Amino acid sequence: MTKKEKANYVVQELEKLFPETPVPLDHKDAYTLLIAVLLSAQCTDERVNKITPQLFRRADNPFDMVKLSVEEIKSIIRPCGLSPRKSQAIFTLSEILIDKYNGEVPASFEALEELPGVGHKTASVVMAQAFGVPAFPVDTHIHRLMVRWGLTSGKNVEQTEKDAKKLFPKELWNKLHLQIIFYGRSHSPARSPKLSVDYITRTIGSKQVLKEYK
Repeated sequence: MTKKEKANYVVQELEKLFPETPVPLDHKDAYTLLIAVLLSAQCTDERVNKITPQLFRRADNPFDMVKLSVEEIKSIIRPCGLSPRKSQAIFTLSEILIDKYNGEVPASFEALEELPGVGHKTASVVMAQAFGVPAFPVDTHIHRLMVRWGLTSGKNVEQTEKDAKKLFPKELWNKLHLQIIFYGRSHSPARSPKLSVDYITRTIGSKQVLKEYK
């Protein structure tokens, strides 16, 4: 198969498996999504969803968030890991949203990536899922599967994102990146993957990749 044929096969199979793609992180608007994605760095979505209800009861908007101290935020989000850095970022970005954007989350990659604690992947998730702007956030699941499927060289997540955007139609990006994440979790984990379950890799994976399964 060519890369394009592989990409078409992936789209076809993932649409069968995951026709609906709810955002894994619980949120109600762009601000709560931004905070949830920031918290998800090196933390599972499941754990984030256990922490955010307590945080958002106290502050689900930047105006209420800056009424909390950094220490208060840190004590709530501690189970997510990296709490000193994340709590400071949440507090400071909330101040910036108030000062520069009237408390609203800006709908641009550039403005989002200028916020503390917000990298390209976080900005991409917010742009895609809060504002409907085509984006292809690449997390570890997507990077791993794009490599396993022979759709990227696997040098880094930046290259993987570029390759994904070339291979897949723009109008599918926002849904497809979630479908790939769901497939990774259910069919193709990082550790001890099984070809009997991971049928997409079994079908389109390179000989080298298939050797690693044995």
